[in-house]
Amino acid sequence: MDDYKKTLNLPKTKFSMKGNLVEKEPKILKNWNDNQLYKLIRKKKERKKIFFLHDGPPYANGNIHIGHAINKILKDIIIKSKNMSGFDAPYIPSWDCHGLPIEQKVENKNDIHLKKISTLTFQKKCREYAQKQVNKQKKDFIRLGVIGDWENSHLTMNFKNEADIIRTLSEIIKKKYVYQDFKPIYWCIECSSSLSEAEIEYFKKKSDSIIVAFTSKDPLGIKKLFDCSLLNNKNIYLPIWTTTPWTLPSSKAISIHPHIQYQLIETKQYYIIIAKELVQNILDTLKIKKWKIVNSIKGSILENKIFLHPFLKDINIPVILGKHVSCESGTGAVHTAPDHGIDDYIVSQKYNIRTSNLVDFQGKYITNIHEKLDHINVLQANPVIIKLLKKNNSLLHHESLIHSYPHCWRHKTPIIFRATPQWFINIDKNQLRNTLLKEIKKVEWIPNWGESRIKDMIQKRPHWCISRQRQWGVPMSLFIHKEKKTLHPNTYNLMQKIAKKVESEGIQSWININPKELLGIDYYLYDKIPDILDVWFDSGNTYTSITYKNKKYNIINQADMYLEGSDQHRGWFMSSLIISTLIKKQAPYSTVLTHGFAVDGNGQKMSKSVDNAISPNTVVNTLGADVLRLWVASSNYSNDISISNEILKNSSDMYRRIRNTARFILANITDFNPKTDLISKDNMILLDKWAIGQTLIVQKEIINFYHNYNFHGVVQRLMYFCSIEMGSFYLDIIKDRQYTLQKNSKARRSCQTAMYYIIHSLVRWIAPILSFTAHEIWSYIPETDSQYVFTEEWFDKLFYLKKDDIFNYGFWNDIFKLKNEINKFIEDKIKNKIINNSLEAAIILYVSNSYLEKLKILGEEIKFIFLTSSVEIKRYDTAPLNITKNQNIDQLKIDLYKIQGEKCPRCWHYFSFSENNIKNSNICHRCILNTMGNGEERIFI
Repeated sequence: MDDYKKTLNLPKTKFSMKGNLVEKEPKILKNWNDNQLYKLIRKKKERKKIFFLHDGPPYANGNIHIGHAINKILKDIIIKSKNMSGFDAPYIPSWDCHGLPIEQKVENKNDIHLKKISTLTFQKKCREYAQKQVNKQKKDFIRLGVIGDWENSHLTMNFKNEADIIRTLSEIIKKKYVYQDFKPIYWCIECSSSLSEAEIEYFKKKSDSIIVAFTSKDPLGIKKLFDCSLLNNKNIYLPIWTTTPWTLPSSKAISIHPHIQYQLIETKQYYIIIAKELVQNILDTLKIKKWKIVNSIKGSILENKIFLHPFLKDINIPVILGKHVSCESGTGAVHTAPDHGIDDYIVSQKYNIRTSNLVDFQGKYITNIHEKLDHINVLQANPVIIKLLKKNNSLLHHESLIHSYPHCWRHKTPIIFRATPQWFINIDKNQLRNTLLKEIKKVEWIPNWGESRIKDMIQKRPHWCISRQRQWGVPMSLFIHKEKKTLHPNTYNLMQKIAKKVESEGIQSWININPKELLGIDYYLYDKIPDILDVWFDSGNTYTSITYKNKKYNIINQADMYLEGSDQHRGWFMSSLIISTLIKKQAPYSTVLTHGFAVDGNGQKMSKSVDNAISPNTVVNTLGADVLRLWVASSNYSNDISISNEILKNSSDMYRRIRNTARFILANITDFNPKTDLISKDNMILLDKWAIGQTLIVQKEIINFYHNYNFHGVVQRLMYFCSIEMGSFYLDIIKDRQYTLQKNSKARRSCQTAMYYIIHSLVRWIAPILSFTAHEIWSYIPETDSQYVFTEEWFDKLFYLKKDDIFNYGFWNDIFKLKNEINKFIEDKIKNKIINNSLEAAIILYVSNSYLEKLKILGEEIKFIFLTSSVEIKRYDTAPLNITKNQNIDQLKIDLYKIQGEKCPRCWHYFSFSENNIKNSNICHRCILNTMGNGEERIFI
């Protein structure tokens, strides 16, 4: 037998079947870095309209986790797709570098808690540590394939950025939104610092639930108010319910509602005053079965009546009126400690009741409150308090309660409310809260529930506490009058001078500044307390420091997009919104996209304690960054995102399908030179025109998915295109034409032209997601005009079939459906060993009249479409009754028998030797023409 393999146009490419991503990706990264790819993209886009995605600063501490990978990959996909869509979409990476976690790392690392060092030295060590963390995280982000201006990253600790933070604060002070107040704020004992509402998380906590009796100091006065004569000398109690017994030492009053009815109840042992609506509940709780109502009065009548502290001697507790009191739970009376609750503080202010300051910054009681409480941590004090109440016969009830309680989001430990002098931004001044709500409506929120979430937070949030009692950060930079404690009247200009000095010399340049040089002896630098700005103020101010312009356009005040995890509604989204609206009177973003958190395959949150965390570096080092990127893109990021080894395996399978499609095309255009071999639109085979038109349809869908940030839609459409429209249909059909026709035949060059267009489209579609693989594919495409696919835009040489042509999309869609049913039928016959492969099959199709006409037009080409050696077409009404009707296409029956004849050793189709005109030839007639003659004439496809 002759060797006919040499006469075939077999696929050939160095683009490997296996991705070998772990090996290839670092080399591709080196190529990008050596050739300064980011700058090449900016150069190519220098006159395009800008799309600016403002990078939310991750915290410069610790290894990157899977949440980091989700965030950075999503941003990179958007940036690359916007560049592909004709925008100049820069990416300037950013980091938050100040704050408590870095302080604690430096303290632990250097045993600073055991020795004293200067603030200057401590800040220097914090800066060094933060820079090391930035460098480490930057390396990992780059390994993910994220392309950006890494050489000019935005760090909040850069001197200019610290100066800009001071400038922004001075602007807000100038507008008179900043005030100092001594009131209760969230306080973390672990941090030894105040917390903002954005730094609070709520978790379930087991607490002591107690009902405490406050005894009347004036029982005769109470008797008179209730218009009754008491028959005995039993104590009169005004009980309160609390789940924070540790706050009782700071109790200064009892709040009741002025309009609620309160009843005096007589029991066997005492008289008790309870809100009318809660009497039955409380008495049931106290297990009191026999009782009677003495009388009822409005709460306002009890105002200023004095009761005694339940265990501290000689402490009078007045009754005050507050509309924050409700009958939803408790007794209708609220123990009021202005140190430890904002409602308590506000109502106490009206009565000129001051705070006690009984708890220090470490969360411990000061001395001289009670001998049993000296220096006890308040969160460990409940047993002591309860014991004191029992000893004083003031504890009416005690049980445990599981309820939602605020925790520090860093330490996951319960926090307390503690009254301290702090600086605040007034959210209600000049209708700022209402303006914020109006700006929220102007923003596009993706998903749309983001709008209601941040709106609700703005409506409920208190004034913003912007001061923190730490050292590593931007100092408050304020000058205070020694006696009046007021800000210097020229604070704005002074802060501008400080900012200028900081920008050139750094924060450390004025730690030891002498205020006398500027202000005289009446003012001091508030910074020396010391206080720093809330790190959310730092990050919320980043939009003022990050700017970008090209040769034609410039971003002004507002970014096109902020993209972060859903926790940032209370964090970065919130702080940025407040600062920008306050200063610029507009939101800092036009679109906000929110993604969920990574969870394991069972939907459980990633946690070291559960040991279910998957490191992105592990995935990259075993499967490659492109597989991780594909997992991110294929996930619905609006919800929590599941990841497991099984899920990653599915991503690997999808990757192989896309890669194999690209490989098939590349292998079949190796000998194609578009400069000489490209077939014009008018001379192309119709099936190839269909393939190009279908590619254009898919491209429009994919572009729309990218435009709407629906990346899992992109992946799903890609998979269907590669697996079904290409793999199971078009590429399957053209194999025979590609392999067996003469190399330079019009029919073969026509399908190569189509594949050339398809690969140019496909490589652009996947570039934002499978960036490394797109780079590799691009390097194998013949005669590309540029070095990198990332400088390009969507392929613009695709075209549609004519709508009025008989061979339009409706025609090919019908053929596509029919081929799918025939494929399933043949697979079943192969499974049952009736035939070994499709070319052994002789197919008989019994079809409707409409299908009959279409199939007859195809003539002999029909067997190449269905990949069989023979196809007969008959009317549906002539089909034998014993042949099963197809369930998916109306009026279709398929029959099959094993074809007779010889198998052509060249094309593998079956034929009869009587077809040959050449003596002693063992190949079929069409192969004779393709090897010895002028080539086979293909009349249709």
